[in-house]
Amino acid sequence: MIRTSDIANGIQTSFTRHLFNLAKQYDDVIDFTLGDPDVQPHQAIKDAACAAIQQGKTRYSQNAGLLELRQTIHDYYLRKEGLSYTPENEIQVSVGAMEGLYLALLAMLNPGDEVIIPAPYYVNYTQMVAMCHAVPVIVDNPEVKDLHYRLEDIAAAITPKTRAIMINTPGNPTGVVLSQELLHGIADLAIKHDLVVISDEVYKCLVYNATEWKSIASFEGMRERTVIVNSLSKEFCMTGYRIGYVLGPSEVITSMTKLQENVAACAPLPSQYAAIEALGSKEDYSKDMVAIFTERKNCIVEGIQSIEGLSCLPPDATFYLMVDITKTGMTSVDFAMELLKAVHVAVVPGITYGKCCDNYIRIAFTRELDYIREGVRRINQFMKSLSL
Repeated sequence: MIRTSDIANGIQTSFTRHLFNLAKQYDDVIDFTLGDPDVQPHQAIKDAACAAIQQGKTRYSQNAGLLELRQTIHDYYLRKEGLSYTPENEIQVSVGAMEGLYLALLAMLNPGDEVIIPAPYYVNYTQMVAMCHAVPVIVDNPEVKDLHYRLEDIAAAITPKTRAIMINTPGNPTGVVLSQELLHGIADLAIKHDLVVISDEVYKCLVYNATEWKSIASFEGMRERTVIVNSLSKEFCMTGYRIGYVLGPSEVITSMTKLQENVAACAPLPSQYAAIEALGSKEDYSKDMVAIFTERKNCIVEGIQSIEGLSCLPPDATFYLMVDITKTGMTSVDFAMELLKAVHVAVVPGITYGKCCDNYIRIAFTRELDYIREGVRRINQFMKSLSL
């Protein structure tokens, strides 16, 4: 029998994927697990990918990605956020945001370095840090009841080994947009302790109402110590295209490019041409996203709030809803497993995202309204079967 590595043995399948896989045994399942929207990319994006294939643009690009795409990303961030990054050495195109984040961590971390990850957190963060032989320091305060995290908890976690703070705003799983006050506090900590902030901005495209969002990289003194991770998966519904990008200081991006050569060589070329069309068009291809998901958000929030024993607050952003199951007396894992068995609805246990979330489940409202309504009906049926 072949011996496998300690790193590989230490990686666990997330509850998100576990419930997604379990759901496949039911023909009539309502699956609320993955953040994989059913909305199709704009036809022009699909045409650009197909044209690249038909024209034979299917070979390798530079390890950092097509220079044309990197220039397009520069123009996009300058237009949208007022931030300028040099295409040649401050932008890296990656195989989705996931690979971009992993390469960024690999480029910055040495064994034993610590990365602060405030909870609630995206499940893959901790395992990526561990895969770099570094230490994920989860700041998890079960006493915090509003699914936000507190600056004092982050400050208390800083040690001489701390290398970076990882933030995700708007956040998965909570849909919370971090306040400007909190971001300024994190920026002050990063400057004071000479830390890097890794900012996952994948969901900045899907903010509801008038909620204010601003990248921490735009704060004074932060551009040179912030690594921005983004992708086209959510903004343009291009999850399967596997195209993302990272913006940051040249020393990080240059190191990432060297690593990219040895990991995936480059992102798929047809996807890169699709990204050029998506990010570079004068037409806003994602303009309908907010309207579509606002309707879905309102539907799921109204539905859950009408169920006795459950409660929720409308998210600031994203297509995720955290549902408070405290009144059931069940753990999030027990609730999710029993819900799937009883009425064939798959959700993600909140414990996936930290101890502070064990009284919650996460619902991804990425499907059409009738699908959502049927899911709510079944959840209501399940709740009525409990003795509360």
